[in-house]
Amino acid sequence: MYEYGKQKAIVLVSGGMDSLVTAAIAKRDNDEVYFLHLNYGQRTENRELIAYEQIFNHYKPDDNKIVRIDFIKEFGGNALTDSDMEMHFSDFNLNSSEFKVPNTYVPFRNGIFLSIATCWAEVKQATRIYIGAVEVDGSGYPDCRSIFFQAIQTAIILGIKGEDNIQICTPLLKKKKSEIVRLGKDLNVPFEYSWSCYKDNFNPCGECDSCRLRKKAFEEAGVEDPIVSF
Repeated sequence: MYEYGKQKAIVLVSGGMDSLVTAAIAKRDNDEVYFLHLNYGQRTENRELIAYEQIFNHYKPDDNKIVRIDFIKEFGGNALTDSDMEMHFSDFNLNSSEFKVPNTYVPFRNGIFLSIATCWAEVKQATRIYIGAVEVDGSGYPDCRSIFFQAIQTAIILGIKGEDNIQICTPLLKKKKSEIVRLGKDLNVPFEYSWSCYKDNFNPCGECDSCRLRKKAFEEAGVEDPIVSF
């Protein structure tokens, strides 16, 4: 039976540092949390799953699902799921007129993830969905923008049956990566469990956008990264 007044949340947990900090926030701010991990054929799928399982064991959510959505890899068109494509990285200068979205962008990935999370939220009668998207200090993916989440939020409100609206929560959206590290430090998150590299399942490559952003974040925060040695 649904318990009125109890906050329930679905948390998208990839295994990366942003989703880790987001999971800590959701755990702190809700009565019940349900972790959702999606495998879509990304290069580091196996390593991200290990990271997810470690994060799951640390936070012990009330329930969790690990879901495969192989059609993303079948569609291709991005270097994150197609190992034959050479990764092109961004210059992080999002204000430049020459900036191009890197080919590690997976088309409409966050839209797909949020749709799946909304489905489970309706089943669980959860009223919040947490996603660790970052707009101001990321790779410039179009589905990590505030305007995108506002549009998806409207679609969710129009598309669900329940009387209680489901709210998309993006607690890190406007934060710099260094701020996310400091916040994670304050929340005592186990950064050693997280995995950020796009290319390697064993050692961080130090070259991909995610590795470079992570390295920069920890350096600017003045915090030692427990896993990165490049």
